[in-house]
Parts: sequence; C-alpha cells; structure tokens
Amino acid sequence: MDAVIDNLPTFLSAFGGTLQLLALSGIGALVLGVIIAAMRISPVASLRAFATVYTEVLRNTPLTLALFFCATLLPYLQFNPGYFPLAVIGLTAYTSPFVAEAVRSGINGVPIGQAEAARSIGLPFGQVLLVIVLPQAVRMVIPPLINVLIALTKNTSVAGAFFVFELFAAGRTLANARGDAVIPILLGVAFFYLLVTVPLGLIAGRIEKKVAVLR
Repeated sequence: MDAVIDNLPTFLSAFGGTLQLLALSGIGALVLGVIIAAMRISPVASLRAFATVYTEVLRNTPLTLALFFCATLLPYLQFNPGYFPLAVIGLTAYTSPFVAEAVRSGINGVPIGQAEAARSIGLPFGQVLLVIVLPQAVRMVIPPLINVLIALTKNTSVAGAFFVFELFAAGRTLANARGDAVIPILLGVAFFYLLVTVPLGLIAGRIEKKVAVLR
C-alpha cells in the first residue's frame, strides 16, 4: 500500500477530476435528457422523430466512439475548447438518452386521464407537462436516474484515454511507473470509484423503498 500512500496527492487530484466530470456531465445529461423526453412525447411529429433518432443513435453507439468523435470531429469543425470540455460534452451527449428514457418511463407511469383532464380545461402542452405530469413522474424516476449516474461515474474512466486527467488515467500512469505495485494501485483506483458509487446505490435503494411504500 506504500505506492498508494506515497501517491495520495495524485489520487486525490485525479479523484477531483473524476468528480468534476461526473458533476458537469450529470447536470448536462439531466437537463438535456428532460428536454429529449419532452420532445419524445410532444404532439409535434418532427420533434418526436428527432428525439427518437437522437435517442436510438446515441444509446446504441459505444461510448469510446462517441468520445472519439468529440475529440476529433469537433476540433476539425473549429470548436476546440480542450480535452476536458470535449469529454464533458461527449459524456453528456452519451448519457442524456438514458436519462430521457428513464424520465419518459416515469411520464408514462402517470395516468393519462390526468393529462387529458388538464388539456380539456385549456392548459397548453408545456404547462400540462411541467405542472401536472413531471412532478408526479419525478418521484418514480429518481431510483433509475441514480443508476444512470452510477453508470456515468464508471464511464468517466473512458475519458482517461483522451488525455483527461482522472482516476483511471492517474492509475495507468502510476502503474506504468511502479510496475512492482500494480495491484495496490488498481485497488486504490477502485476504492475511490466506490466512494461515489456505493453511497449512490444506497441512496437509490432507500428512495426505491420509500416510493414502493407510497404506492
């Protein structure tokens, strides 16, 4: 464990990078996912078609390929803010369809009669969605959304292959420098990932039990 203790500042700095990737990508994916979910149930056919294509294409594309496109295609289009922002964009785009599907499943769980009653009194689609449907759907989608965030936490490790300093990249560098301590270094990397994923899993489990009781 000396290799981990001696390099603890490097681990902590990389852990900070992972948390930043998780926070920024998570917020972006939540916002974009809700928008895509709203478009998928929109009465406008073109919006539904766009959201469906967006969801199916990104959901069925490997994350490595999505990040590769962001790291190579966007700079080619004269948009090059750096590898870290590009990684955030790639993780946000890749995660948003999973958020959208979770939100859409929650929306579908709200009795359709409530939306029809709201529309019958003249409320527009946006108001029906924001005031009537989404507040009820949120309670049901929190556990699956936390599972999406757990998956996102692990997916941040792929960004390490694109010159982003985070836990996996730091572990790879340290393992190359300390060939006699590869296993302790990898266990150290796993420990820091578990610091995020285990609490999120426990929170999802508790919320799921509360939702089950309320039903």
